[in-house]
Amino acid sequence: MNQEIIEAFWRAYLATLPADAPAQNAAFVAESFGDHPDLADELAALVLAGVKTATCSALWEWEAEGASLPQAGLHTIVLDAQGAPLCIIETTAVFICSYDQVDALFAWEEGEGDRSLAHWREAHARFFTRTLPAIGRTFTPDMPLVCERFRLVYRPGSAGDPHIR
Repeated sequence: MNQEIIEAFWRAYLATLPADAPAQNAAFVAESFGDHPDLADELAALVLAGVKTATCSALWEWEAEGASLPQAGLHTIVLDAQGAPLCIIETTAVFICSYDQVDALFAWEEGEGDRSLAHWREAHARFFTRTLPAIGRTFTPDMPLVCERFRLVYRPGSAGDPHIR
């Protein structure tokens, strides 16, 4: 991840906004989705296409890292597998929900596979089974998730105007 490129990308986004826009004083994070390069690129493509408008992570991972949970208004620069910035999303809602309580609407908003709840459950069980051992945890159906909804706010070159409203 090249910090100079990421900061230039953020400045390009800010240049599309009014001087008094709240984002002008906002912090941002830069990260990719998923846990391996192919998944990072696949999920980023879904965001760019407007299909993926939600994501989730294990609450236990946030706790293990000692990190604050995301909040509405958070801006994230979505990176591809090589760390290049692709777009910016803004978190619109955050809630805690157990894996087994995720509903069909949220699965649809995550945009993966056939967008069904059955696919979501299968893919996320595999993901958490693969990733949680790194923090000494194992997947359980009642594990707590941090569920986020977001909107795409910046994509360079889209329809002649890089700022998406």
